[in-house]
Amino acid sequence: MSDRFQFTVHATDGRARSGVIQTPRGEIRTPAFMPVGTAATVKAMLPESVRATGADILLGNTYHLMLRPGAERIARLGGLHKFMNWPRPILTDSGGFQVMSLAGLRKLTEEGVTFSSHVDGSKHHLSPETSMEIQRLLGSDIVMAFDECPALPATEEEVAKSMRMSMRWAERSRDAFGDRPGHALFGIMQGGVTRELREESAEALKAIGFDGYAIGGLAVGEGQEAMFGVLDYAPGFLPQDKPRYLMGVGKPDDIVGAVVRGVDMMDCVLPSRSGRTGQAWTRRGQVNIKNARHADDPRPLDADCSCPACTGYSRAYLHHVFRAGEMISGMLLTWHNLHYFQELMAGLRDAIAGGTLAKFVARFEAMRAQGDIEPR
Repeated sequence: MSDRFQFTVHATDGRARSGVIQTPRGEIRTPAFMPVGTAATVKAMLPESVRATGADILLGNTYHLMLRPGAERIARLGGLHKFMNWPRPILTDSGGFQVMSLAGLRKLTEEGVTFSSHVDGSKHHLSPETSMEIQRLLGSDIVMAFDECPALPATEEEVAKSMRMSMRWAERSRDAFGDRPGHALFGIMQGGVTRELREESAEALKAIGFDGYAIGGLAVGEGQEAMFGVLDYAPGFLPQDKPRYLMGVGKPDDIVGAVVRGVDMMDCVLPSRSGRTGQAWTRRGQVNIKNARHADDPRPLDADCSCPACTGYSRAYLHHVFRAGEMISGMLLTWHNLHYFQELMAGLRDAIAGGTLAKFVARFEAMRAQGDIEPR
């Protein structure tokens, strides 16, 4: 493998792109969905099982890992890849989004954010410089610039002030990141749902120069229509030859809509979180395995799915083990959800490469409109 980080677009269909991100630890096929391994694990899954679903890259969480077990400890133990037994690419977020959610436990200044740990109440400080150092210790392949993500709704003045500070932090992140061959730094566009602010943010990031660009500050309460409204123009403000990453998205229809609008990478806790709470995502929509109608159903979740949950177990069994509180419930449903999300990404990649994206989207929407199979 090359020690370079490189993005190549192999095909386009409208604004959608399919391609490959080359890293020293392997290729990332795009459009890509990144399962979230918040605390150095995708909950209820072995790393090799996550890979078996088709995942090329995982996301780790800087905020959670810095608190427990600590970035220095992970570095002493050989880095995050070795620590969690995932030899392929890892992207780490900067910690900014999690700190945003601690509004009552933080103090925000131009320098950075001081906050109290949700684990033990201890005081910590995150700045562009400390975030870059923590992510360096973790050894992630793709590092995210430190930013502030304002919760929506917010006034345009508040969003503009926050965005401009994030752009100053982006420049400090770039300086602190330095020259790290084989590792990439992504800048994060902010600006809420205001076109002019999004464009201003994109211009500032391009002037600094990054290996990739994220679209942040969406999927934080604005609704799908508003999010798609931003995605109708925001990807076009970013360089054509760099990957575009939509942070924290999302549901299958969010993913399809984002890819159609030119997004290359996404992440979300939804597949694993849903699996642990008895929710399955299928090509016909969402299934709540808790419902009593599944108790005597010998059919699989999805007869066309090749995951272990669908090829080896009935809806009746999945209903039973969830109701009984057995760990295998979360394991099987999470595996199914991750498999389905990766199958969706593979279908999008193939459709873009074949110039049939419109037909793929029409089939996707038609299947979801049918709803789940009828009870027996």
